[in-house]
Amino acid sequence: ATTAAGDTTAGADGCTDVDVPAAREDGGATAPKERLDPEQTYNLVFATNCGSFTVTLDLATAPATAASLVSLAKSGFYDDTIFHRIVPGFVIQGGDPTQTGAGGPGYKTVDVPPADAAYTKGVVAMAKAGNEAPGTSGSQFFVVTGDDVGLPPEYAVVGTVTSGLEVVELIGTLGDPATEQPTQPVVVESITVEEQ
Repeated sequence: ATTAAGDTTAGADGCTDVDVPAAREDGGATAPKERLDPEQTYNLVFATNCGSFTVTLDLATAPATAASLVSLAKSGFYDDTIFHRIVPGFVIQGGDPTQTGAGGPGYKTVDVPPADAAYTKGVVAMAKAGNEAPGTSGSQFFVVTGDDVGLPPEYAVVGTVTSGLEVVELIGTLGDPATEQPTQPVVVESITVEEQ
C-alpha cells in the first residue's frame, strides 16, 4: 500500500515511519526464458515509504538483465524489501530479500557493460561480487546518487531514473557514511511494470 501524500504519519524528512519487513529466504526465482520486446518501453515504478520513482530500462545495453528485472518485479520478488546499503553521495542499493547484501534470486544473468559506461546520478546498475565477471547480475541493484562516482565498467547498466529523482536523492541522505547502513528503514513496497 502506498501512503497518500500528506499522511500524518510521514516523518519530517518526507518518509513514512515503517518497520523493517521480515527477511525472506534466498533464491526461489526462475530466470525468464524470453527477452523483452525491443519495440516497447519498459518502466519500473518503485513505490517506497519515502515516495515513488520510475526507472526506464535500457534494453539495448542490458537485455537479459532487463528481462530478469521485469520478471522479478511482476512476480512480487521485490515487494517488502529494503535498501540495505545507503552511501551518501554515492549509491543506494537494494533488491536482496534476505536483507544481508548476500542474497539474490537463485540465478544470474550477464550483460557486459560498454567500456565507456558512465555511472552518473540517476543511473541504475546491478551489484555483483568482486570475484564475478563484469556484467554479472542477480537481483541486487543500485541507483547512483553522486554526480559521477568513478566506478569501473563492471556493473550491468540496466536503466535510468526518469521520474522521481528527488526521491532517490532523499533516500541517499538516509545512510551512515561510516557503516553504509540506513539510518532508518527505507522499504520498497512494490515495483510495478509499465509497458509502452
